[in-house]
Amino acid sequence: MNLRSEQLEAHLAKTLAKVYVVHGDEPLLALEAADALRAAARKRGFTEREVLFTHRHFDWSEFLNANASMSLFGGRKIIELRMPAAKPGTDGAAAIERYCADPNPDNVLLVTMPRPEGAAWKSGWFTALASNGVMIEVQPVHRGSLPAWIAGRLARQAQRASAEVLDFLADRVEGNLLAAHQEIQKLSLLAPAGDLALENVQQVTANVARFDPYAAAEALVAGDLRRYVRVIDGLQGEAEAPAFVLYALGAALSVLGDMHAGRPPEHSYRQHRLWNKPLQRAIAGSPRRFSRRAIGRALSDCAAIDRVIKGLAMGDPWDEFLKLGLSLPHERSA
Repeated sequence: MNLRSEQLEAHLAKTLAKVYVVHGDEPLLALEAADALRAAARKRGFTEREVLFTHRHFDWSEFLNANASMSLFGGRKIIELRMPAAKPGTDGAAAIERYCADPNPDNVLLVTMPRPEGAAWKSGWFTALASNGVMIEVQPVHRGSLPAWIAGRLARQAQRASAEVLDFLADRVEGNLLAAHQEIQKLSLLAPAGDLALENVQQVTANVARFDPYAAAEALVAGDLRRYVRVIDGLQGEAEAPAFVLYALGAALSVLGDMHAGRPPEHSYRQHRLWNKPLQRAIAGSPRRFSRRAIGRALSDCAAIDRVIKGLAMGDPWDEFLKLGLSLPHERSA
């Protein structure tokens, strides 16, 4: 069974599986999902907990022994397997498959790990976990969904906000959910229950937004110039490597160009190694926003920026990124 993190609460209210896997690259949501699973297990009598951290020299027999052995006081227990990478190796893969073939009914297994990549999705160990348990993927909250996410968090502390306030908060915390959580909690302490005034929110919240290059590409293909400029400024302030920004922009524009030529987007995503889900959604929503000629010109601009980055031409790559964003919206297709 596959669940999104927001579906977990309803699932746990009805049942508790023997195996859970929390995977993804959003630390706050992963922590909250694991906390919810522990709490649900404790309510059902799984009062003990054994935590195993995998590493290069981890002895996987410890994991199998944890499944076979009784808990210290004869009760039921939670076994937590924390994997810093979704690559258990040969011994780990065999141990996980063996566990899933004969799980102890007195145990609940909770595996936490980053989002698997490539062939891991079809590997025997991952398939064994998916076939015998519940897979919970925690995905980053992209900018378009962030106001609703913030509104839900505010509602938990009996606070409400207008669309203007939610949009302001989203700009302040985008790309940094852990800090967003703290800023929202701060509002519960410094602002009264009920409706939040924009002026009060502006006074008490810090700008903790963090961006990655794909956020710039997402804003560019969505035609959101204001956000694009803000993200580029943020990436420059965080000393992001211009080459990484250029890669994300170039890959997104190339996929749009392929779509104009009638090529399936899935093929283009593989060709350009573009797996970022929010960016894929932005691309899917804007295949005809820009003309084929405009995309070709933008790709030529990317090639020129590449020469600047490599020191083969004069200029500042960050200025060139801004020029790219400013010029592209004026070439929209009819």
